[in-house]
Amino acid sequence: MSESIRLEITEGVAIITLARPEKLNSLDDTMVELLGRHADAIDANRSVRAVILTGEGKAFCAGGDITAWGGLSPLEMGQDWVRSGHRAFDKLSRMKPPVIAALNGHAFGGGLELAITADIRICEKHAKIGLPESGLGMIPGWSGTQRLVRRLGGRVARRLALSGEILTAEAALSLGVVDDVVATGGAMAAAQAVAARILTRGPVSNVVVKQLINAADEEDRAAIMEALASSLVSYTEDVKEGVAAFREKRKPRYRGE
Repeated sequence: MSESIRLEITEGVAIITLARPEKLNSLDDTMVELLGRHADAIDANRSVRAVILTGEGKAFCAGGDITAWGGLSPLEMGQDWVRSGHRAFDKLSRMKPPVIAALNGHAFGGGLELAITADIRICEKHAKIGLPESGLGMIPGWSGTQRLVRRLGGRVARRLALSGEILTAEAALSLGVVDDVVATGGAMAAAQAVAARILTRGPVSNVVVKQLINAADEEDRAAIMEALASSLVSYTEDVKEGVAAFREKRKPRYRGE
C-alpha cells in the first residue's frame, strides 16, 4: 500500500514522492488516503522543518486516475471522491513546515491542484501545466476553483479551467503559477537548495509566518487565529495562576499579567 507514495525524512526535510510512474502518478483512492496520512505524520514530527513534494518518472502528477472516478455514481463522486481529495489536500496545505513542490514533469488537473497546496513551486522547463477537466465534461474538483483562485487569482483560474489551456513552464512562471523554472532534471536539486535555506531560518518563526500567510489567504483562518492567540495567552502569569488554583482547589488571584 505504501509503495504508491513514499515518505522519507532526513535531517529535518521530509520528501513525499508520488511513485506510480507507469500511470504518470495519477491519483487513486489509496494514494489520496496516503497523502493525508503522510501529512498527519509530518505535522506530528517536530523535527521536520521543510517538505518537498515530487513525482517519480516523467510526470509530477497527471491528476485523478479516470479509472478510479469514471464509474462513480453522482453521490459517490460528490461525497466520497471529491471530499476525500479535499481532506487530503487541506492537510497538505495546512502542514506547519513550508512545502516545496518539485515539478519534475507535467501537472494536470488534480496534479496542479496538488502542486497548489505547496508554498513554493519549482518547475522543470519541459513540464506542462493545466486544468483539462472540462474536456471530459468534468470540473476541477480538488479546489481548482477555490484554493487556486485564492492563491493565484481568478484571472488565472478562469484562463486554465474554462478553456483547458495547457501552459508551458515559462508561461506558468509569467502567470505566477510556478515560482521558478529550472533545467530538465533539476527540480529536485533546486527544491533541496530551498529547503536548505529554510533550515537556516528560525523554525518557530517560519511556522508562525506560514500560519499568518495562510490566514490572510483564508486557509484555515479560524483555527490559526485561535492557535496563535492561545499560544500568546499561555505565556501569561494569569494562565499559570489559573492552572495552579485549579490544582490547589482554590479561587484564582488574577493580576492581569
